[in-house]
Amino acid sequence: MPEKASPSAAPPVEQQRLDQVCINTIRALAMDAVEKAKSGHPGMPMGAAAMAYVLWTKFLRHNPRDPKWPNRDRFVLSAGHGSMLLYSLLHLTGYDLSLDDLKQFRQWGSKTPGHPEHGLVPGAEATTGPLGQGFGNGVGMAIAERYLAAYFNRPGYPIVDHFTYAICSDGDLMEGVASEAASLAGHLKLGKLIYLYDDNNITIEGSTDLAFSENVSQRFEAYGWHVQEIDGNDLKAVTNALADARAVLDRPSLIRAHTHIAFGSPNKQDTAGAHGAPLGADEVKATKEALDWPLEPAFYVPDEALKHFREAVTRGQARQAEWQARFEAYAQAFPELAEQWRQAMDHDLPPGWERTLPRFTPDQGLATRQASGKVLNAIAPIVPTLIGGSADLAPSTDTLLKNAESFQVSPSGRNFHFGVREHGMGAALNGMALHGGVRPFGATFLVFSDYMRPSIRLAAMTELPVIYVFTHDSVGLGEDGPTHQPIEHLASLRAIPNLTVVRPADPNETAAAWRVALERRTGPTALILTRQKVPTLDQTKFGSADLLVKGAYVLADSGQPQLRLILIATGSEVDVALQAKNLLEAKGIGTRVVSMPCWKFFREQPRSYRDAVLPPQLKARLAVEAASPMGWLEWVGEAGAVLGIERFGASAPGEVVLKQFGFGPENVAAKAEALL
Repeated sequence: MPEKASPSAAPPVEQQRLDQVCINTIRALAMDAVEKAKSGHPGMPMGAAAMAYVLWTKFLRHNPRDPKWPNRDRFVLSAGHGSMLLYSLLHLTGYDLSLDDLKQFRQWGSKTPGHPEHGLVPGAEATTGPLGQGFGNGVGMAIAERYLAAYFNRPGYPIVDHFTYAICSDGDLMEGVASEAASLAGHLKLGKLIYLYDDNNITIEGSTDLAFSENVSQRFEAYGWHVQEIDGNDLKAVTNALADARAVLDRPSLIRAHTHIAFGSPNKQDTAGAHGAPLGADEVKATKEALDWPLEPAFYVPDEALKHFREAVTRGQARQAEWQARFEAYAQAFPELAEQWRQAMDHDLPPGWERTLPRFTPDQGLATRQASGKVLNAIAPIVPTLIGGSADLAPSTDTLLKNAESFQVSPSGRNFHFGVREHGMGAALNGMALHGGVRPFGATFLVFSDYMRPSIRLAAMTELPVIYVFTHDSVGLGEDGPTHQPIEHLASLRAIPNLTVVRPADPNETAAAWRVALERRTGPTALILTRQKVPTLDQTKFGSADLLVKGAYVLADSGQPQLRLILIATGSEVDVALQAKNLLEAKGIGTRVVSMPCWKFFREQPRSYRDAVLPPQLKARLAVEAASPMGWLEWVGEAGAVLGIERFGASAPGEVVLKQFGFGPENVAAKAEALL
């Protein structure tokens, strides 16, 4: 329900006037900021200002003085190009975003970048820009809210009870990721998810009629959404629609709001020219005159508008204080749950959790995907907020939590069935992490990480601790052939800044990889796992898998007084390198084998450690990895070589394919010896 008037009550004349002043304040700030920057998207903020005003002043439960209040409503501007809409609302309602910050829109070092960035902009719940991503983030936030409510709430203690709102655009709804996420949200009946669709019929190229003629309302009804259609400038209609949407708790809601891009602009309203370029000084002047707005000064905020918007501070502080008192009573009644809540919200892990990590003995030959499944099921019972699933591949990725229900069956279920929707899964995982309180993981085959790349990139940019389980990691997966055999994917993922890519060699390295993934708080981790079995290395003979945290370590030395070669390998090729070492030793060639599961971690080690593992004077180095050789020059140097793959794979049993591509110990030994 709204904060003040009931949904059906007509506001008095004075309130109508104040409403219009507040809405035009948003429009004018957007015009002025874009005009000063000589860059940006003024049209969307101007067109969506009215409905955003209603949402932010009558419905949104938030505290501008504490943007991280756990039980706040979430708001995502999926149409991130309209960032000045969000920045104006944040400034006006009292967040730590000054008028000077708005004047620095799109400038170097400012808090108001071209598209909203979580962690940089106080109050920005998500980093949005690529269209459709924010739509998917909101779905993940609603999933997290439902799970945490089911796990933590007790009768009389609704510790988790809030809505997720978003404003999306025509462009968002054209992107495939939004379709995937919308389908999932409808299937899961996420009733506390409410989206305002800014239907202004304009994209960069012109009218949406050029490429977008479907009936969006019917599409979302088919997805299982509650759909309403309104005039986005009718404040009463917006208020009623939002109130109705909040009352429908068995379906997500889409409010299709018909708006006018660049509302009020005499020459640019309803034109593509207002989408992604400043209106121009003359048109800004004409628009302000049409809106009966002072021409000077720029960035003018009427006192009465600011006073009205800043009522959000008083409301928000009161709501948070009420929640805090309820939580303190909850902590007295349920101290163990309250401590789990603190750990979850602080991204802490239960003390001693690492002792549950399994240790694998040398007689246990397993695919690293199978080892991962054993690790996951060992740690899940004591990390109750570790939740996730796969894109319809749980039996193949070994990501099913065996003693947990499915989320769609139970709101406290921890097994998520994302369906064949990798991109939607990726965006939802980001939203779950952005919400806070849960540690999400998602799984698919490594080759299908291509479908997730925009979401993975945003997780890395936003420093989200999402865990990706990518299995079937090489041509060794076998008969499915080149369509399913990754080649360039490791190099591609390693190229993403702040993404930790770990390709463990055996089950114990896999356990160590899960440990670093769970302990990492400032970015995502991709676990790259085999379909085929690999031997478990004897840690009494070889280097400890716990050294995985250093990125690379000496697994085995020949013991001869003079080393002549270094074999560097990852994943399933580590065992091949060990076998090749034996062949080289038989010829009297001193050889070192280095397991390098994570380039990023090794790069972060002190020079002294890196030189100890890869002595600079030892130039004869061969990297062995069944993937693109791109990037290996950093580790093998100009005098070294790489045994990799520079073509697509083939359909045959995995061991046959690997042998045909040269990944047998004899060929590895010959390639290494040739370096001498």
